[in-house]
Amino acid sequence: MPGPCNSKKKKKAIAKKNKKSASAIQATALLEPPPLVHELEPPPSDIVYTVHEPPPEPPAPHLQEFHREVLPIIHDPGNGPRVRDVRGFLASFFAQPPSLEDPLCAEFSQEEVLQMLCTALSEETAIVLWYNKSRATSRICPSCRRLYRLGDILPDLTSDDGENHISETRSPLLAREQEISGLCSPLCFIVASFEYPSAIKTTWGRTADQIDDFTWDLLNGPGDGQGDKGLSLLLKMARLPDLGLGQLCLPDIDFDAEPEDRIYCRQNYERDKFSH
Repeated sequence: MPGPCNSKKKKKAIAKKNKKSASAIQATALLEPPPLVHELEPPPSDIVYTVHEPPPEPPAPHLQEFHREVLPIIHDPGNGPRVRDVRGFLASFFAQPPSLEDPLCAEFSQEEVLQMLCTALSEETAIVLWYNKSRATSRICPSCRRLYRLGDILPDLTSDDGENHISETRSPLLAREQEISGLCSPLCFIVASFEYPSAIKTTWGRTADQIDDFTWDLLNGPGDGQGDKGLSLLLKMARLPDLGLGQLCLPDIDFDAEPEDRIYCRQNYERDKFSH
């Protein structure tokens, strides 16, 4: 019959068995080799690394090419469109075609007229004068290069408060001057007539037949020698019915005749010139 002694002996036997099992596991763990550790190998020295270099900068264009190809033909500084490149403007769709329905504009639109003007003025100034005289309403101001049409009410660029006020009334002399020379404002007219300050009032808005002899003597004089890049010469030439080229280049044409008669005389002159 089991008693308290048998129960104690049984517990001691189980504890002794568990102790032997733990000792065996520890001995087995000590006999096993440690796990392998894989070390990173250094990269081989023959690897070629790609270096991304910045793209080469294009060569700087010549100033004239930059002016022609990069800058726009027309720009607006905030107070109206300006023609930046006169030659480029003439070849663009912005330029109005010659007014061939007007006999006088059609006569001035001839390429020979432009060539003759280039002999007396710089190329850009000659193109501006030729354009204004061969178009009925489109104008380029010779002074500030403003592009506008006759009848437009243009902003007043002399305002001191920074705003472009537009006057609802237009001076008849201003409208006449825009038609004659293309100068768009009194300020641009003063700039163009800076060589002849005493003739400003008596020339403004007037053609050759409306200017007195004293004023013409001033305009034909040497001027003040300030140098205005041909504007004063344009100022005088624009007032003449033939731009002053008749006596110099076409002496056999009567420019006081009607436009149709002038065209006929011009054709006869060209025919006689090439027949000799």
